[in-house]
Amino acid sequence: MPYCTQPDLEERYGTQLLIDLTDRGELATGTIDTDTVTRAISEADALIDGYVKGRYTLPFAVTPDPIPKISREIAIYTLHVYEPNEKIVRDYQQAIKTLQEIAKGNVILDADGVTPAETGAGGVRVNDRERPFTAENLKGFI
Repeated sequence: MPYCTQPDLEERYGTQLLIDLTDRGELATGTIDTDTVTRAISEADALIDGYVKGRYTLPFAVTPDPIPKISREIAIYTLHVYEPNEKIVRDYQQAIKTLQEIAKGNVILDADGVTPAETGAGGVRVNDRERPFTAENLKGFI
């Protein structure tokens, strides 16, 4: 299940922007190329999964915030063939920073985490060395 959809992108960025970004044929059709949008969303979702898979169980049972927002920001950035405007670039950079913080564990998602690998050790290990001073070899000093 994708983290965002074409209607999400249309609602956030407008249908006309998606037409402008995806209608790349030799003859303009004036419609959104859904395959191009789907590919951009898939690429964004794969990038997100790459950052969060070490900390969370995928696929998410319920997609936690801010994952859909991050997916939209990365997908719209990916759709740009030429330089996007400053706002889209800033949003993309912030999305990547947020993913890095999630990967480090500084941002916690409301989702099931990955269980850390067990070492097999059942508790604390103590290695007791031979004591150099004993009651026997200290006789006469006390």
